[in-house]
Amino acid sequence: MSLWAPPTLLEMAGKNLLRNESLAIAALEELPMELFPPLFMAAFNRRRRKTLKAMVQAWPFACLPLGALMKERKFHRETFQAVLDGLDVLLAQDVRPRRWKLQVLDLRKNAHQDFWTVWSGTRVGACSLVDSEATQPLRKKQRVDRSRAGVRQALAPLEVLVDLCLKEGSRDEVLSCLLEKVKAREGLLHLCCRRLRIFAMPMQNIKTVLKMVRLDSVQDLEVNCTWKLSTLGRFALHLGQMRNLRRLLISHIHLSSCASREEEDERVSQFTSQFLSLHHLQELCLDSISFLEGRLNHMLRCLKNPLETLSITNCLLSELDLKHLSQSPTICQLKDLGLSGVNLTTVSVRSLRVLLERTSATLQDLDLDECGIMDPQFSAILPALSRCSQLTTFSFCGNPISMAVLEKLLRHTIGLSNLSHVLYPAPLESYEDVRGTLHLGRLAYLHAKLKRMLRESGRPGMVWFSANPCPHCGDRTFYDPEPILCSCYMPV
Repeated sequence: MSLWAPPTLLEMAGKNLLRNESLAIAALEELPMELFPPLFMAAFNRRRRKTLKAMVQAWPFACLPLGALMKERKFHRETFQAVLDGLDVLLAQDVRPRRWKLQVLDLRKNAHQDFWTVWSGTRVGACSLVDSEATQPLRKKQRVDRSRAGVRQALAPLEVLVDLCLKEGSRDEVLSCLLEKVKAREGLLHLCCRRLRIFAMPMQNIKTVLKMVRLDSVQDLEVNCTWKLSTLGRFALHLGQMRNLRRLLISHIHLSSCASREEEDERVSQFTSQFLSLHHLQELCLDSISFLEGRLNHMLRCLKNPLETLSITNCLLSELDLKHLSQSPTICQLKDLGLSGVNLTTVSVRSLRVLLERTSATLQDLDLDECGIMDPQFSAILPALSRCSQLTTFSFCGNPISMAVLEKLLRHTIGLSNLSHVLYPAPLESYEDVRGTLHLGRLAYLHAKLKRMLRESGRPGMVWFSANPCPHCGDRTFYDPEPILCSCYMPV
């Protein structure tokens, strides 16, 4: 039997006040700031559009985190439009009223998670939005000293923060409303996007949206499109305007069969030259990029500052590319290095060893999955790997490694105090045949042997577990300490 919780005095007061919207709006002038959030929540939930419009104009905080309030609720266009109409009234004024505090409308759903629960009384804590200095817009604005009574603020743009996902076929009603308002209030309403994700969408549609966005506000960009290099070149000018970009992911760019080498070089240069403007870039992730082979140096020399994360996956790299990478000043502070799916079978091991040596003081995560590294190459890089003092995670699944080399790896890395997880391939001795069929009994025995060596070496807490792709379906079979099998290994 559940106990019924009676409504709080605050809830009852808000409910009674909203029964008469005219009275609620008139009360805003004298309403303490502590009562604004719970009253706004009640008005939003009950779709009191007139009250919402008035409350936006009188909002006593620097930021209105509407995205967190909308997160668990079904989108209602008229209610959201009422909030935008409230902004419209403010922006229509020649000068700002003295009491106007609002600077940012935050529509990100994962920002300011505690704001509404704190102010509604359902959670104890302090809210950072009480002090307008605690929530800074993207650009620092000159603030007017409000200590002198009667001083009116000069008009300045109001910012709307939003995370954008551009995907063909998906209707984003929030974005549609925003674009209409930004176009109507050009220069007074700035659409700022910290995280931008682009999926399959016509370039013309992408350009239409980006024309409305303050591109210098973008900090995290993902381009998950199957584009030709020529299309990437058309997008490149937008990339160069994202001067505050910190993370960039580009995937699935392929060459055109009809383009000449000279045309390809020109388009690659058009793209890589934009990195000269990205002074804050820390993470660079490139996946399935067909034009990198023989040209990696063009991109590296355009990077202005050292990276913290570099991931080059499922790409072809030449030996010269790897040499340029190992010598590049951009890797001197690298924390995360991923080369998964880059075939290193025929590449000289010297460049890979130099790469590990030059990152040994900072490297924390290393991913060499599916690189085709065999016993001789792996043995050659073990001394360099043993000097990576900050390494916490090392993954090298999908490489044909013997049990003897795995034991050698364990002995080389046992002194790395920060290393906590090693994801290794099933040793060659655990396969039944050349088709890649695992013998689970042998794998269990070899895994237990590694576990025993860890205990005897005084590192029982270091987690070693195996992950191997099934030759039939491609799914991985994990082993730690019992096998987690794909359906191909299950009995019929």
